[in-house]
Amino acid sequence: VQLVESGGGLVQAGGSLRLSCAASGRTSRINAMAWYRQAPGKRRELVASITTAGGSTDYADSVKGRFTLSRDNAENTMYLQMNNLKPEDTAVYLCNAHRPSGCSGSVCYNEFDFWGQGTRVTVSS
Repeated sequence: VQLVESGGGLVQAGGSLRLSCAASGRTSRINAMAWYRQAPGKRRELVASITTAGGSTDYADSVKGRFTLSRDNAENTMYLQMNNLKPEDTAVYLCNAHRPSGCSGSVCYNEFDFWGQGTRVTVSS
């Protein structure tokens, strides 16, 4: 599975950005996708996640009410709409796709997390 992010950039506080993550390759066994972010000197943190089957979403408390995660199954693309951005949202945002362990016919897979290369978001005050 290959993940390609886009949409990052520089924005003033209060502004908006929309991040995209396009997935390609063997995506049929992916059961969830997510956005993580990592700011300099800080641990990577989960921002939002979505299940591929039912589209159930979950958000970090710090972004609830400001960020909206959605997925276009036909295009295998995930979007993160970020509104009312704050300087503390500044980070590299990484797309994640999770494959649980399991078998499809005679082929079995280990649990694995795929990652994109990241897209930088900078929010100025």
